[in-house]
Amino acid sequence: MRKLVAVVALVALGHAAAAAEQYATSKDAELLVHRAALFMKKEGKQKAIAVFNDPHGPFIYRDLYVFAYDVAGNCLAHPTKPERVGKNNLSDKDPDGKEFVRERILLARKHGKGWQQYKFHNPVTNRVEQKVAYFELVDGVVLVAGAYKKKQ
Repeated sequence: MRKLVAVVALVALGHAAAAAEQYATSKDAELLVHRAALFMKKEGKQKAIAVFNDPHGPFIYRDLYVFAYDVAGNCLAHPTKPERVGKNNLSDKDPDGKEFVRERILLARKHGKGWQQYKFHNPVTNRVEQKVAYFELVDGVVLVAGAYKKKQ
């Protein structure tokens, strides 16, 4: 009986660890944006934007993905929400009414890089969740990746 309990406990622990591993960290988001910036500088905007739009590309990690905007708020790349690409999303609001794209563009233009919090659809859980995003302004393009906050 003790062996059965131990096996059940190990299986449950393994499932909890696997679930936790689907989430990337804010540090992962920052590193992914740094990688994307280097890639864009090396390969050019056009090629980079195409790669960032690939939902199976190298700029997807766990629940992270790189997406990109120009400084007018036009979405250039979004691998999990391709319907956003080519549209001006400057006035988009999260469920709390925060104009998160406008805020990000203003911060990027003022500081060149930074962090912001807002709520957005998580493609892994299929729910709207709190997100912490890191962004950098590179050659007129705001590159972004955001980590979803884990529920405790």
